[in-house]
Amino acid sequence: MDVMPQQDPESRQPPETYGSPAGATALSPEGATAVVPPPPTLRTTLRRAAFGAVAAAVLVAGAVVAVPENRRDGGPRVPGPVERAQAATAAGSPAALPDLTALIGDRQKWVARHPKDAPSWAVLGSAYVEWGLRAADAAYYTRAEQALRRSLDAQPGERGNGEAWVGMAALANARHDYLAARKWGEAVQARQPRTWRTYAVLIDAYNGLGDYKAAGEATEKFAELRKGVPALARTAQMYRDRGWREDALATAQEAADRATSPAEKADALYRLGELAWERGEPEEAVAQYGAALRTDGGHHPARAGRARALVALDRTDEALSDYQTAVAKHPRPEYVLELGELYESLGFDGDALSQYTKLRGMLTRAKSAGVNETLVLARLEADHGDPATAVRLLRTEWSRQHRSAAVADALGWALHRSGDSAQGLEYARKAVETGVRNASYAYHLGVIERELAQYGAARRHLEEALRTNPAFSPLAAPLAEDALNTLGEPADGGPKDMQPAAPPTSTPEPAPEPTRSASTPPKKSPSPSTKQTPSPSATATKTPAAPARTAPSARPSGNG
Repeated sequence: MDVMPQQDPESRQPPETYGSPAGATALSPEGATAVVPPPPTLRTTLRRAAFGAVAAAVLVAGAVVAVPENRRDGGPRVPGPVERAQAATAAGSPAALPDLTALIGDRQKWVARHPKDAPSWAVLGSAYVEWGLRAADAAYYTRAEQALRRSLDAQPGERGNGEAWVGMAALANARHDYLAARKWGEAVQARQPRTWRTYAVLIDAYNGLGDYKAAGEATEKFAELRKGVPALARTAQMYRDRGWREDALATAQEAADRATSPAEKADALYRLGELAWERGEPEEAVAQYGAALRTDGGHHPARAGRARALVALDRTDEALSDYQTAVAKHPRPEYVLELGELYESLGFDGDALSQYTKLRGMLTRAKSAGVNETLVLARLEADHGDPATAVRLLRTEWSRQHRSAAVADALGWALHRSGDSAQGLEYARKAVETGVRNASYAYHLGVIERELAQYGAARRHLEEALRTNPAFSPLAAPLAEDALNTLGEPADGGPKDMQPAAPPTSTPEPAPEPTRSASTPPKKSPSPSTKQTPSPSATATKTPAAPARTAPSARPSGNG
């Protein structure tokens, strides 16, 4: 069944607002970051603690909220869309889009009649965040912030409204403001350390900041507090980020096997498709993405993923069709960039330019809604625009503590493209050394090393990129093959500085026999058929020893 929202997402408008809050105004572009996160410590009274315990049981991005029930007297209660959305989010699973839309409409009507109901405002705000993510429409984030602020006005976080703080953290993550998300999440963690939803937003924040150790610890805590498919999904992602492919696959498969609802099942199958694609298995990826779409026809990330894998199988017409559908119904910036690069690889320069122009407009609108899409814009500039602009953008990101592997890789590549390969090498290495198996990261590092005449390392990383995923990019994969071919094969015997030392020209005098005690066993004489070469320490003329040869690793250090 093609699961589509009751509110047509292509209208790019949030679900209708029932009784807009009085005095609501447009928010600043900074969005959630304009609100200073709460202080790290707080003295609470028993009354406030009790209030917070009650509020923590409410559905906000996953808590259950009491809503009017629609059922016939005397008949069995059939869960409606609102209740299904409650059940899904209470379990930490995605709700079907029609059910999420119903929940939004229900809470809109409720808060119009009960404007001081802080938990319901928090539910509404968090539902808007989820809807914005699922519809790829930043317009929902403005409404989300309005609702979450109304919740905090009615009941401050310091008085137990931790769910609204979790909603603010989720909103900051959606806007790619990971530092603010971390502050909101850690504020809740300090007061309610057993609230599992807190760790979900912290995982995303830590990953965005490149703090993979903290992300791993938060994942372990999440799995301790929230068992089941959500924990398996988070754990699989952690294994993937560490380069533990087999563990990631096994855990993701278990999540798919245990998933129950169509939305949850589709997410799990999509994750299996992503892992297959990253392993360089496009046939398997197409199968998993297709299964996700058969489970939930509205899962457009799976459609874009299938398009990517179809390109690798030379099924270009099908790939273009999938990409065009995904971009029309779920216009995430990275999909538009991928479609543009596919057109460029096919020689359709006009179509490629049209997509790049469209992407710039999307990124401008996202920025006006407070969403930070610097990473996608920098990638566009580095390869299809002004690399110096990309460097400037990414240096700003790095200074904001956004130091993920993706940012490090993009900054290293932008520096290389702008003519500073030496400094680019530092960042490209950081990306690879995180451990994640990413063909693009290895390719960028190999090209930079080749530019710096580090030919052995360049060959190793270019080979790794093509071994990891031979079709990782319709534009870059052929360039990786060309770069590797220009390097050729390594010389017989290896580099000169790794050859053993030449034998001495004259036979050295043997060293005197060392004096040994009676307890020292006599040294065996060499076999007549074995030619004995005196050791360097026993020669009159010493020859410098050759440096020890270390077998090159199949992948760079730290790449899992």
